[in-house]
Amino acid sequence: MKIIIHGGFFSESSTNHETKVAKQNALEHIVKDSYDFLKTHSALETVVYAVSLLEDDELFNAGIGSQIQSDGKIRMSAAVMDGETQKMSGVINIEEVKNPVQVAQKLMQYDDRILGGSGATNFARHHNFEAFSTEIPQRRAEYEAKLKSLGTGTVGCVVLDSNGKIAVATSTGGKGFEFPGRISDSATVAGNYANEFCGVSLTGVGEDIVSNATATKIVTRVTDGFTLENAFEKTFNELKPYDGFAGAIAIDSHGNMFHQDSHPSMVFASFDGDTFEVFD
Repeated sequence: MKIIIHGGFFSESSTNHETKVAKQNALEHIVKDSYDFLKTHSALETVVYAVSLLEDDELFNAGIGSQIQSDGKIRMSAAVMDGETQKMSGVINIEEVKNPVQVAQKLMQYDDRILGGSGATNFARHHNFEAFSTEIPQRRAEYEAKLKSLGTGTVGCVVLDSNGKIAVATSTGGKGFEFPGRISDSATVAGNYANEFCGVSLTGVGEDIVSNATATKIVTRVTDGFTLENAFEKTFNELKPYDGFAGAIAIDSHGNMFHQDSHPSMVFASFDGDTFEVFD
């Protein structure tokens, strides 16, 4: 059993040492708690559990603490994909729910599995996801002061369970100050993809990730026989012509875990029951 999570990017220039340590501690707690959950649950259930914990922590830009868009509203996106069934479900620009990833999971049982805007929000209300404001004072202060973020805040999780099944989930609160209606990579196969051979979750600048079809390329290359490391190397090289900003985490069906970023530094943690790793 293996699990790896990410919490977006960490910038030394805009984040202090205390926040860095807080993120390291939070990721350690979440990845180990989620590994314990994995002992009695499937890969799909565990990625939703882990991403829900990340959404509930205001240190990360997903769920609580999401960025505010240019019109003063928060809109979030999230997706889940089951590597065994090849089913992906997601919500795009959903409003006022605590855990978008759980709404995405609920959609997996329906034929129409990716919903956007008011349709996503109405689906959540119909299925008893209560209205919940994910705004925190820090985000409002940033918005009021018109401080633009780097746009690199997303959370994600990839899991390999005891039955050898892979699943992935990704959630984002957006880049901040974007046009209403802007669609991120998180609920697309560019930012969140899995099959029986590999699962990948992305963070970074959504437009760059979509342009490169990053998650899909990595998974496809592993499926076609590339090692996980070589699949990452080739795919990240393809970001270089336009200085694409991306970070990715992955697990393959052999239990290999890998992570890479094109710019420093993606925050991540992994755990396999014995070995724990966290960004430094």
